Amino acid sequence: MGETDAFPGDTGPAGEVPADAGGLLDALGVAAVVLDARGRITLWSPQAETLFGWSAAEALGRPAAQLLVPPEHTELVLRLFAQVMAEGATWAGSFPVRHKDGSIRLVEFRNMRLTDAEGRSYALGMACDRQLLRRTERDLALSVRLVAQSPIGLAVLDTDLRYVMVNPALERLNGQPAGAQLGLRPDACLSFLDTGMLMTSMREVLATGVPRLDQVTVGRPPDDPGTEHAWSVSHYRLEGPGGQVLGVASSVLDVTDHHRVTTEAARARRRLAVIADASATVGTTLDVDRTARELADVVVPELADLAAVDVLDSVLDGRRPLPPVPDGPVRFRALAVASARPTEAEQALDPAGQLAAYDAERVITRCVTTGRPVLLARVRPADLPRIAADARGAAALARGGLRSYLGVPLIARGDVLGALSLYRVRNDVPFDEDDVVLAVELAARAAVCIDNARSYQSERRTALTLQRHLMSQAPARPAGMTLAHRYQPAHAAGEVGGDWFDAITVAGDKTALVVGDVMGSGINAAATMGQLRTTTRALADLDLPPAEVLSHLDHAAAGLDPAFATCVYAVYDPHAGECRMASAGHLPPVVVRPGPRPVLIELPTGAPLGVGGVPFEQTTVPLHPGDRLVLYTDGLVETRDTAIDRRIDRLTELLTTPYEDLEELCDQLLARLRHPHDHDDVALLVAHATGLPPRA
Repeated sequence: MGETDAFPGDTGPAGEVPADAGGLLDALGVAAVVLDARGRITLWSPQAETLFGWSAAEALGRPAAQLLVPPEHTELVLRLFAQVMAEGATWAGSFPVRHKDGSIRLVEFRNMRLTDAEGRSYALGMACDRQLLRRTERDLALSVRLVAQSPIGLAVLDTDLRYVMVNPALERLNGQPAGAQLGLRPDACLSFLDTGMLMTSMREVLATGVPRLDQVTVGRPPDDPGTEHAWSVSHYRLEGPGGQVLGVASSVLDVTDHHRVTTEAARARRRLAVIADASATVGTTLDVDRTARELADVVVPELADLAAVDVLDSVLDGRRPLPPVPDGPVRFRALAVASARPTEAEQALDPAGQLAAYDAERVITRCVTTGRPVLLARVRPADLPRIAADARGAAALARGGLRSYLGVPLIARGDVLGALSLYRVRNDVPFDEDDVVLAVELAARAAVCIDNARSYQSERRTALTLQRHLMSQAPARPAGMTLAHRYQPAHAAGEVGGDWFDAITVAGDKTALVVGDVMGSGINAAATMGQLRTTTRALADLDLPPAEVLSHLDHAAAGLDPAFATCVYAVYDPHAGECRMASAGHLPPVVVRPGPRPVLIELPTGAPLGVGGVPFEQTTVPLHPGDRLVLYTDGLVETRDTAIDRRIDRLTELLTTPYEDLEELCDQLLARLRHPHDHDDVALLVAHATGLPPRA
């Protein structure tokens, strides 16, 4: 058989399967030449033909010295040949050889004597190109030195992925001597790593030949179990000169410092993203409960698996919160709870809206009494009763597997409003100081929003109270007319207080109808409205023409804050069947008559009250029994996304539907035209002319 022939399953003396062609000897092109005792060539290998240029037919039987040795070296070669044959000595060295093409080449020789069964002697010469041999020797020496002295961990694994070489650097990185690793697979000796990923990658490299580069794996090595290390691992398939797969080479680089910096940078980016998210989503409304829910939703799951927002009960009563007594119980109102996924630990948290008292030993109590965060990085069983409200809650936290807890006070403008509680029940990583900094930042932002919402809600309650008090006097029961009215405050806290309506009895069975809107909002607008309403009632008793009443109101408004208001003042006379009216910059009333389509009354618009010095004009409109007059403020028809003309057209369209009940008409107009979160008050007054009863 030729040198590459082998049967599947054949094994050598040590049970090894014969290697495929393409090994180091083939790479060197080692030639074999056998000479008989007379120095004639008896065997000539194919590599000899490649090295010397002579074919076997040309070389066999010829004297080697005559064929290969330059004349000037013939005597030396014959002497060396005689020594080998006579003494059995081995000779090795470099020697110039004549190639068939006439050139002289330096060849590396190994010569030795052979003896056959009959005692005949032969000389075996092993030869290869000296330059190729020296280059290979340098490459091998360099490789060995590089592997041994490289600061990068290097390993060679066979096709079964067992270590056959581990360099000193990898010994240090793995924390194990090479002897403890050779012959073993990584998953058998590197228990501190995720070797499943590594083994999968190496199998893919063996199968495909495509390298896998810079795979980062983390773990805690035996020689430093308290610190998480990171390594960058690359795998390459090793192949022989003939392409046969020899195994896998792995390089391992300790990148712990870079990994730590990268991890910290990623955490910093995550913190900035959470803060940006909080800036965009927390405090979108002036509602305390919703703001608390927004805060809880921001921190879950980015920062915690479970979160609760609780405020001091005193915060919600509209007064400035008093600092809790250091050694006494604290009453909390739960506002929001958020959970990344269902967990039994959630059963330990107070549901939103519930009132609870926590004694001084509780962690949340200590958080608000000291105004400082409380961090329990690794929760112990003894900590659970201090975190939960009662024994049942502590048991729920234990079943849920609470691992880490962080409580942060909600502080706004120097006042402690409550606390944000964060829980990690699935995340094994404990809260750390970076998490404390992030949670404090989020809590501070949310606390300001909660305090703003609390203040606005308090102002809204005050403005509404003032508004209701100022309009508590019910409109009179007019002669020859029935009335229905509505006042609906703005949804936003700071936009309550400027609109009003009134109906005032005037001498001679007449009725003054008024609708007005102070430009502004809040408590000041409500106060201005009250003064204008009172002044209007006083002027109505004088039975002055509408234009003159507005002139007096204009003069009175000039000294108020806010100073401007719009108003429609109308006087209905049932005996004359007419209504005299004037407008100070207000939207036109609508008159609804049986049969025809409702129409807007064309009034001279006039300037708003408070401008000063602008005359007002009066208009007289027939108003007979069965007719209706609809007066309103702009909050009924004005929106931010639709032109006011289209909205007024919508109002007149709705008024075409006949409603016998004026109260139902008011409800329908508000339901069809008013949105729940509109940012303006609405005052609506509907007057239905009935005529005077006949005199007895």
